[in-house]
Amino acid sequence: MVSSQLDLRGVMCPINVVQIKLKMKEIENDGILEIVLDEGEPMQNVPRSIKKEGHKVVKVEKIPEGCYKLLVRKNGGGLK
Repeated sequence: MVSSQLDLRGVMCPINVVQIKLKMKEIENDGILEIVLDEGEPMQNVPRSIKKEGHKVVKVEKIPEGCYKLLVRKNGGGLK
């Protein structure tokens, strides 16, 4: 079950990474954040940043309009 959603279409790096970090702070451990991203640079950088923070990308789905939906599970260790 999704705990929260974040639509980052049109938001470029590193602003999208910062917004994800802030949203993850609001979610309980093991909660799921649904993120919508543009293809290209955001899809290259955001999943890598999420993993670096210790969280897990549990699903990636291509959706219409050249975007992707990611489901991210918050690690109990929290953000750095």
